[in-house]
Amino acid sequence: MQIITLITDVGLKDFYVAAVKGTLLKKVPNVHIIDVSHDIKPFDVAEAAYQLRSCFDAFPEGTVHLVGVDSEPVHATSLDSNFEFINKSLPMVLLFKNQYVVVNDNGFIGSFLREDEADAVYRYDKLDIPTEHWTFMMKTCFVEIAERIVKREALTGFCTETSRYKNAFMQNPTIEYNLIQGNVIHIDTYDNIITNIFRSDFERFGKDTPFKISYQKKAYDIDVISSAYSEVPVGERVAIFNQNNRLEIAINRGANKGNGGADQLFGVRLGEVVRVTFYPKGSVDTLTSLL
Repeated sequence: MQIITLITDVGLKDFYVAAVKGTLLKKVPNVHIIDVSHDIKPFDVAEAAYQLRSCFDAFPEGTVHLVGVDSEPVHATSLDSNFEFINKSLPMVLLFKNQYVVVNDNGFIGSFLREDEADAVYRYDKLDIPTEHWTFMMKTCFVEIAERIVKREALTGFCTETSRYKNAFMQNPTIEYNLIQGNVIHIDTYDNIITNIFRSDFERFGKDTPFKISYQKKAYDIDVISSAYSEVPVGERVAIFNQNNRLEIAINRGANKGNGGADQLFGVRLGEVVRVTFYPKGSVDTLTSLL
């Protein structure tokens, strides 16, 4: 069964998602449509990239993902090639792990791939629809691209392969002698804090090196990584590596207790700094931390 996913910033209050799904079903009647999220913050392509990448590997090869976040195209008016690249934004097709991502060239692709390499990237430069329809590109253009992919048309027949695409600003952790300094990149439905620090960042300092995770309120520092939320009592703070191997800070069943989750208790907001300080065995800092 052919799968098409949708991820947008339009919410569910209005008719937009229904209109896209209806148009898809008219053009490719047997397709199975899955909603990733429609609650992306408006125009936040970095969040959209994080959300889709977090579930991407769960889908089979051949899946088509439509990203309706900041999807209106922009045409440059200068003949200067670099100016045109910066100011021109057209629909793109990213081929990655034998799946297709249809998205505007707004920085999503670079944020989605991070250090990975695309199988190929294509630019859809045959916008022959009237400009008055550009405000709903998800329905008028992205659906058409998805239809052609599902019907196994060669991408080179309606797109141009390219190696150039924009990269949205996405904070990466900085790693120093005994410190990882990262940021909060997402707060989920349970008010858990998701960071841009990966398990592999920890492993650079050795498996058994003591550490301390600190953030806004120092009284809530954490010095152990748990395997599950339930390893600590209900209401206690916990740090784990989630399914995407990102460092996550939470309160076990915190949101369920009515007192808010980790973000409220710790006073942490999106973009704020999270530090992991390591204390190599035998160092003065190690001895001090044990006092």
